[in-house]
Amino acid sequence: MDVINWVLEPLQYGFLTRALLVTLAAAVVSAVLSCWLILMGWSLMGDAVSHAVLPGVALAYIVGLPFSLGAFIFGAGAVALIGAVRSTTKLKADTAIGVVFTGLFALGLAIISKTPSQTDLQHILFGNVLGVNTAELLQVLVLGAITLAVLLYKRRDLTLLAFDRIHAHAIGLNTRWLSALMLGLLALTVVVGLQAVGIILMVAMLITPGATAFLLTRRFDTMLLIAASITASAALAGIYASYYLDISTGASVVLAQSVVFVAVYLFSRRNGVVWQWQRRRSARRRVSEQPSIPTSV
Repeated sequence: MDVINWVLEPLQYGFLTRALLVTLAAAVVSAVLSCWLILMGWSLMGDAVSHAVLPGVALAYIVGLPFSLGAFIFGAGAVALIGAVRSTTKLKADTAIGVVFTGLFALGLAIISKTPSQTDLQHILFGNVLGVNTAELLQVLVLGAITLAVLLYKRRDLTLLAFDRIHAHAIGLNTRWLSALMLGLLALTVVVGLQAVGIILMVAMLITPGATAFLLTRRFDTMLLIAASITASAALAGIYASYYLDISTGASVVLAQSVVFVAVYLFSRRNGVVWQWQRRRSARRRVSEQPSIPTSV
């Protein structure tokens, strides 16, 4: 009975139930997308888009528009700007990404520094999942469902793009359009996760689940399921930890994901550091125990 009460007690509060639903939606969508980002080597792009939406959120707050609108506009704009810098200069991708996202992030900080209240800076950067109302919950669920549906509908094309871009182009797929679609979904996913964990912690939501699943399997469909399952479990654990330990909700969710990653990194059968060490130790022991072959004089 104590365990049941421990589980049900947080759910008696409406704001915590809404926080749980928002966090689960953001976590699952981010986890699914992170699998493609890891395979395509676009982790830094996720970092860039997450930070580049800050001025859009700040301007939306100032003029009284929804945060999601400003975030999506500036997220998509950042992607377009990065592409323009890459195509018109000899700079490499990581350099263009770094220049654009740091500039936009600084712009957002400058705009926020001129607003009357500094409290909203914390909400934008680190999320305000406990303050989500019913309308915002509905918005997150709808945007998350749209993003997830498009990802699953185009998953074969996107997977081929991730593994072999040249082959995808050779069989007639429009690789530039698929890349643009992926980047648009990335911006939309950042909007979904903005309320739950904020801009800074959103980077971890877009990287850690896919990295964890990648260490556990080489089958992409299995990778998607593992990433979604792990991040949903981490979201639940993070919400309950934030309630009982009185810590930041977004931070506790990301910490739960990080704990799972460390456990997989150390103990997974395929790539775990501990298992690799034990296999090497066993191999050295077998070699040392083999009888030496006498040589003829």
